[in-house]
Amino acid sequence: MTLIPAALDGERVDRALCTLFGLARSQAASMVTSGAVRVAGRPVSTRSRRVAEGDLLEVDLPAAVVESALAADPGVAVPVVHADESVIVVDKPAGLVVHPGAGRPDGTLVHGLLALFPDLAAVGDPGRPGIVQRLDVGTSGLMVVARTPAAYESLVAQLAARSVDRCYLALVWGSFEVAAGAVDAPVGRAAGNRTSMAVSARGRAARTGYRVVAQHHRPVDAALVECRLETGRTHQVRVHMAAIGHPVVGDARYGGSRAPLRARRPLLHASQLGFDHPGTGERSSFSSPPPADLEEVRELLE
Repeated sequence: MTLIPAALDGERVDRALCTLFGLARSQAASMVTSGAVRVAGRPVSTRSRRVAEGDLLEVDLPAAVVESALAADPGVAVPVVHADESVIVVDKPAGLVVHPGAGRPDGTLVHGLLALFPDLAAVGDPGRPGIVQRLDVGTSGLMVVARTPAAYESLVAQLAARSVDRCYLALVWGSFEVAAGAVDAPVGRAAGNRTSMAVSARGRAARTGYRVVAQHHRPVDAALVECRLETGRTHQVRVHMAAIGHPVVGDARYGGSRAPLRARRPLLHASQLGFDHPGTGERSSFSSPPPADLEEVRELLE
């Protein structure tokens, strides 16, 4: 079973199945028809049924799908920052997909984690075991992974209660008139483009606090900004920064790919992570320094 993530809020159940488990549309439709899909404990009778963020999805996956999702791959390098009997904290490199999905059946962070921690296979969603949060493929930085069912439930609850501390460093375009502020604007699917997000009255509440760490003016105006999530919507930092005229450098999707600063990915890094440890109850905090590619671009700035 798994909880529907924010990225799939309002999506058809058959499309959600394809995204979460890498299924073909025909497979997803067949599973719904056969009664193999349940939401909140009730069988889904039509594939066009919409799901909402936080819905509990239960799926009787075909054995071939489960085996594919759970295949360990020791060839995937996973930088582990911390590991104990309850949680694993990783420092995900940019370019690494977090879990299997449509178009990416293998070579993900999950496959690498399973090679190091085989017990993850029994935690949470079989298609993305242990995963309670995720970072975009182009985003680097800290993530927490649940290692036991109890830890999974605890971390999911903390994320829902907004008690997980998630702070990002972003190199963005432009010059700020104030050193700190917040963007409070709903984020939802962009009209006419299901893979992009946008500030929209039809979206879900979203709030990002920000603080300028360093302002640069030559050869162009750019700033290193610390962004703290008060909610956790898909692409939230990228959308909010773009909405106030400061898109993330290198972010082609939201207007941040420009000369003379060139980057092969959005220069966004999950630098701080804090949560209540599911085993001890004590607050656990982790930090990660800016990655080399972000620092290399900053060296071009004064």
